[in-house]
Amino acid sequence: MSRAFSRAAWGVLAYNMLVVLWGAFVRATGSGAGCGDRWPLCNGVMLPRAPRIETIIEFTHRATSGLALAGVAALCLWAFRLFPRGHRARTCAALSVVFLFAEALLGAGLVLFQYVEHNASAGRAAYLSAHLVNTQILLAMLTLTAWFGGDPISRAWRFAPKIVLAALPTAIVVAVSGAIAALGDTLFPAASVASGMRQEFSQTAGALLRLRALHPILAVLGAAIVLAAAVTAIRSGRAPAIRMGNILAALVLLQLAAGAVNIVLLAPVWMQILHLLLANLLWVALVMTTLESGR
Repeated sequence: MSRAFSRAAWGVLAYNMLVVLWGAFVRATGSGAGCGDRWPLCNGVMLPRAPRIETIIEFTHRATSGLALAGVAALCLWAFRLFPRGHRARTCAALSVVFLFAEALLGAGLVLFQYVEHNASAGRAAYLSAHLVNTQILLAMLTLTAWFGGDPISRAWRFAPKIVLAALPTAIVVAVSGAIAALGDTLFPAASVASGMRQEFSQTAGALLRLRALHPILAVLGAAIVLAAAVTAIRSGRAPAIRMGNILAALVLLQLAAGAVNIVLLAPVWMQILHLLLANLLWVALVMTTLESGR
């Protein structure tokens, strides 16, 4: 039964990653106000009639988010029925529910505070950063639930090497800068790479544009730290850690390449979504590498 639980937990994690990607699609297409400033109702009704495309996009995100909450709650109930008191899968499943509730409330706040469409305030950037951090923790909790849920008896785990642990907050900082850069791409699209750079380094450039220019630098520095963590895992000599280290290193290099392509193509919506997908896969791989390095 623990293996069935673990497979289900991986499935719930995959579904939540899709919900996160759809949320990014909502932001990238400027559809955040598709349901007006109402939540949980959409334009004052439960089911919108004759909706615009923006309404369909936003309403779909709300509906899929509701299903995600139901799935995580069901996973938590299963964990409490299947595992004994004190099992780490129980704790991580319960925390997944907590952070998913926080995710829902943060999503509602984007609508209620009108941090959508063309809002370029510092408050929106700060709010999106908090939202992103919560999302990363949620995905980490679901990953831990799946990993610890693979054994009927709670797995023993010791701390991973310091460089591997240091890579975790580093990845979150880079992800936050990426979210702000993506917001800048949405609000201040550039006609060319050169014109984008002129925007960012202009004396009149706002904070979002300044931060957009900072993201590639942070991404390269962060990649070096995460690659060092991957190398440490590979050198551990344990097969699972070696495998995860190799996967992590490959994802880092692929993400750097995707970031470069994103800049050259001027951040089209499909490339932003792909870039975020790789970032989420990299984050899950880093969490898994941390777990396998600490066994």
